[in-house]
Amino acid sequence: MKKSDKPKILFTTGKRRLAVARAKVISGTGMVKINSTPLDIWGNDVLRLWVKEPLILADDLANKVNVDVNVRSGGVIGQAEAARMAIAKGLVEFYKSKELRNTFMQYDRNMLVYDPRRNEPHHAGGASRRGSRRHKQRSKR
Repeated sequence: MKKSDKPKILFTTGKRRLAVARAKVISGTGMVKINSTPLDIWGNDVLRLWVKEPLILADDLANKVNVDVNVRSGGVIGQAEAARMAIAKGLVEFYKSKELRNTFMQYDRNMLVYDPRRNEPHHAGGASRRGSRRHKQRSKR
C-alpha cells in the first residue's frame, strides 16, 4: 500500500469555557456525528443550527468529508460552541483554504479563534449566589 492510498485523517480541537471538543475529519459523504449521535438528532434546533453554521458556509466542501466530534465537560451551549469551532477549524485545515478561513472570520471570528474569557473565582465574605465581588447593600443614613 502506497503512502498516497491512505485516507486523509485530520484531528482538531475546539474549546469554549470548560467544554472541549475533539473532531476527526476524514474524506467521506458529509456525515456529522457528535458523541456518536448523528447531528440531525443531537441537541435541540438552536444548538443544531449553531453547529451546522460552518457546514452551511463551507457549502459543497462540507459534503465531501465526514466529521466525528467528541465533546466533554461544560454545559450544552459551551459544548455546541466548542463543537462548532472544532468543525470549522477541521474544514479549514483539511482543505487548506484561505478563502474558507476568510469566510469564517468575516461571519464570526469565534469559529476559529479561542475566547480566553473566564468566570472570576469566588471571593470570600458573602453568599456565593450574589456574585464574585458583590457586597450587601447598606445605607449611609
